[in-house]
Amino acid sequence: MTTKRAEPSADPQPAPVPNETEPSEPSDTLSQGPLGDLGAQLAEVEQKRDEYLADLQRLAAEFENYRKRAARDQERLIAHAHERLVRELLPVLDNLERALEAAERHEEAMLVEGVKLVERSLRTTLTKEGLLEIETDGPFDPHVHEALLTQPNELFEPGSVVEVVQRGYRLGDRVVRPARVIVAE
Repeated sequence: MTTKRAEPSADPQPAPVPNETEPSEPSDTLSQGPLGDLGAQLAEVEQKRDEYLADLQRLAAEFENYRKRAARDQERLIAHAHERLVRELLPVLDNLERALEAAERHEEAMLVEGVKLVERSLRTTLTKEGLLEIETDGPFDPHVHEALLTQPNELFEPGSVVEVVQRGYRLGDRVVRPARVIVAE
């Protein structure tokens, strides 16, 4: 048995190509058949896009509100800290006024006692705020000491602090002011 092959027609006609300049026929192809599924998918994707955009806008507004609220809270906290420190320093100011009044009356013993009272009061207040004096006993430490000069000294080992010119302080773990010292050669 032999099978015949279908011979191509002598004059094959190509399928018509739509002309881009010709207007396409209006049709409801988006709602029919496989293209209808694409239209539904497109509508669904557009709806999700709109939902995501709304969510993003809402999130941006919430973040902006949070940022403003955090800034207000920080300002309020700083103002409260300043108020508390000022309230703590008012007794020191009162003691200083008393010492000045005593100086006007030429009561030198009262003046000295008044100034000592002010110094103790101020030191106590600053200590409560976390201010600590930097230790100056022992070797020179460039992280907390500032060497003003070196001098030969037989009583101290070389590199030791001989004399404190100005006390240094730290607030927590930060150096507020290094101790200014004279170091033994």
